[in-house]
Amino acid sequence: MRMSAAEISQVLKEGELEKRSDNLLQFWKRKTCVLTTDSLNIYADTQKRTKGKELKLQSIKKVDCVERTGKFVYFTIVTTDNKEIDFRCSGEENCWNAVITMALIDYQNRKAIQDFKTRQDNESASPGQQERRMARAP
Repeated sequence: MRMSAAEISQVLKEGELEKRSDNLLQFWKRKTCVLTTDSLNIYADTQKRTKGKELKLQSIKKVDCVERTGKFVYFTIVTTDNKEIDFRCSGEENCWNAVITMALIDYQNRKAIQDFKTRQDNESASPGQQERRMARAP
C-alpha cells in the first residue's frame, strides 16, 4: 500500500502550542505547530517558519500524562527512544493532545495494514512455503 503525497502531507491541525525548554530553567516557549498525517512540525518563528523541528509519528511511542489545571492542558509526548517532551496548551480553544493521539493511532493503524498486506503479498509470492505450513497443520 503506497500513500499518495497529498495523503502524507495532509494538515490536521495548525496553531500555537507551548513547549517546555530543555535547559535548566525550563521556561515555556510558544511555538507554532503543524500536525500532519505523518509528523508534528514545531517552529520557533511564527511568521517565517524557519528552523523547524520535525517529530515523525513513527518516532512517537505515546502521548502521556495529560493533566488539566485551570487554563492549561499539560501533556507529554514520549518518543520511541524514551525521550519526554512536555507541552501545554490553553484548555478552552485547543485540544492538541487529543488530535496528536488520534493522528498517532491513525498512523499506527495505516502502518499495521501496510505491514499485513506486505506480509500477505510475500506469502502469496512464495506458494511453496504456504504449502509447507499447511502440511504442518493438524
